[in-house]
Amino acid sequence: RLDYVGVAALEFFVVDDALTANEFAPRVHNSGHWTIEGAVTSQFSNHIRAITDRKLGSPAARGHAIMINLIGDIPSAALAIAKGHLHDYGKAPRVG
Repeated sequence: RLDYVGVAALEFFVVDDALTANEFAPRVHNSGHWTIEGAVTSQFSNHIRAITDRKLGSPAARGHAIMINLIGDIPSAALAIAKGHLHDYGKAPRVG
């Protein structure tokens, strides 16, 4: 049992046909950014609701959604996605 209230993310990768845990993040996480437009209630709204002891909103998807993390230049193909939403956080590539 965790002594924690709020959104948490557990990120997995498939490596050599095996599921591998990559990261546990006790916070909102870029893996959940799709919820901004893609869910009834975003991870951000539900995090605030949780830490203020309010009823959580539905995390249900509004339909099909995809989120792509891009660092550096944004390809024109990404900008041309119909009904797409761009959230530019101004991050630059870094070594390592």
